[in-house]
Amino acid sequence: MRKRLLLLSNSTNPGEEYLFYPRQEIYNFLGDAIKRILFVPFASATRTDKDISPYDQYSQRVGKVFKDLGYELDAIHLAENPQELIRQAQAIVVGGGNTFCLFHWLHKKGLIETIREKVNQGTPYLGWSAGANLACPTLKTSNDMPIIEPISFQGLNLIPFQINPHYTDAVIPNHRGETRIQRLQEFLLVNPQVYVVGLQEGTMLKIEGSSMRIIGDKTLHLFKYGEPVVEYDATANLDFLVSV
Repeated sequence: MRKRLLLLSNSTNPGEEYLFYPRQEIYNFLGDAIKRILFVPFASATRTDKDISPYDQYSQRVGKVFKDLGYELDAIHLAENPQELIRQAQAIVVGGGNTFCLFHWLHKKGLIETIREKVNQGTPYLGWSAGANLACPTLKTSNDMPIIEPISFQGLNLIPFQINPHYTDAVIPNHRGETRIQRLQEFLLVNPQVYVVGLQEGTMLKIEGSSMRIIGDKTLHLFKYGEPVVEYDATANLDFLVSV
């Protein structure tokens, strides 16, 4: 079966409702045959209501959006047997947040291999921000603070390249810290064989088997050690990246 992935840089654009800009693409991706999605909220590291857990709060927020699209949601943190829930899932959705938290809990619970096998068998995978990072070989191009130490940096390895979500080449005046480009150049210096996709906000990658394209009105920035940065727009054929 063909591997199917929809990887978003971010969940929400400024001034919009939660998960508003990608809703039509999410529906196009999942279609009518899927009735329930399995949601992974382990990237959540935010709590705004002391009477509800961060995972419950996150799942409820995401669940409202998917219900409007016609899908019911099962939250993995509530499952007595999460391995079996993954094996029975019609689609897997991984939310953004802190990538280190996400990797920590998935490795601790031993779920990485089960999710990888399930998606490689053709089950649709949708992830934004940290959820997009999870699809990569490792978490090394995350923007997040390492607030917890995961057992491993290894991701699902569903794609052969790294994603840097929320990518920007903006330079803050009078700021002496590294720019995003400088941080990615540091990564490439010690990982010279790896491609990195800078995925700007409001854009997403859609992968169907050996085919990939970018969706959105901004360009993808492609980084490789020793080579100039190349930009690709929505008309570009990006199939070469899924076969590197």
